[in-house]
Amino acid sequence: MQEEEYIKFHCMWIEKSLPEDISINDLNFWRDKLYRQKLIGAYADGVGYGNISIRLTNNTFLITGTKTGNNTKLTNEHYTIVTGYDLAQNRVNCKGPVMASSESLTHAILYESLPEINAVVHIHSEALWKRQINKVPTTSLQVEYGTPEMALEIKRLIDTERLAGVKILAMAGHKDGLLAFGKDLAEAAHKFL
Repeated sequence: MQEEEYIKFHCMWIEKSLPEDISINDLNFWRDKLYRQKLIGAYADGVGYGNISIRLTNNTFLITGTKTGNNTKLTNEHYTIVTGYDLAQNRVNCKGPVMASSESLTHAILYESLPEINAVVHIHSEALWKRQINKVPTTSLQVEYGTPEMALEIKRLIDTERLAGVKILAMAGHKDGLLAFGKDLAEAAHKFL
């Protein structure tokens, strides 16, 4: 598949190595657990699914890059820093060795809207999705993944549903897609493990 087919935003990417003081140890610990459970990975056709991020500052976060789901182990070369975004212009700014994940806008809106959280996990699981859809806050079936509309739909769930309290949502328009968040990666990942 071509990059444009699953990255739906304009990516303003500065290609460079991650700063040496950035640690990916905690991210890899939890990503490895999710990968072993096949909650993050790649489909038979090679298309990856799932991603994981942590807040670095109020306005930046470290996230797995696009096309990393099929990698068994990740290194610094598989992460990037999202440095900004603009929903109105459907744009994500990132700096790192790889372009940001296709779900970067959904992570960004969660970090912006909920200053108390520091981690977001996006997984795929048909069984978990079927159990959670419409039982936890659920996005509209008409809203596609990776779009400004998905980010706005998540903002709506924060404002009108109990999303901030339950810290998990189902993506009706993104089959098998679930998102969880928390004060740290342990809290977010334990929604699925």
